[in-house]
Amino acid sequence: MAKDPWLVPVATLRRSPGASRRELRVGPVGHLEVAGTVVGQDSEAKADVVLCSLNGGVEVSGTVTATWEGYCRRCLVEVAGQVDTEVRELYRQRRRREAPDEDEETYPLDSEMLDLRPLVRDALLLELPLAPVCRDDCAGLCVTCGANLNDGPCACGPPA
Repeated sequence: MAKDPWLVPVATLRRSPGASRRELRVGPVGHLEVAGTVVGQDSEAKADVVLCSLNGGVEVSGTVTATWEGYCRRCLVEVAGQVDTEVRELYRQRRRREAPDEDEETYPLDSEMLDLRPLVRDALLLELPLAPVCRDDCAGLCVTCGANLNDGPCACGPPA
């Protein structure tokens, strides 16, 4: 079985508060989709992050990158792009009797391994375009005949 690229050993790092280490991880994060914009099941994402040991946790900061595919919202041609987003999140170990806090905005650190996958997935989902366009001045489709108006005017004339 292949090693999970998103699991990062942090036992040594956590023994030295204030210490930091750079990690570059690349791998699939699974299917992501927002309003028809998709990061495919086997598409690779990249996390270039710095892990910084804190008392009781690990701060992760850096960039997350992946390519996406979808359809132009105006003319319906296939479009693709890349998401590049900054991240800065805290992984915190819960105490044994402490219940998870639903309002807390940290990722769990329940072992000596830090799982970057949830952070990468969340970051990408928040940055995927909701309405991608092939270009800023896309003319769209004719409402009457459906012709792509980027190719030139259609024979329908102006809409009533």
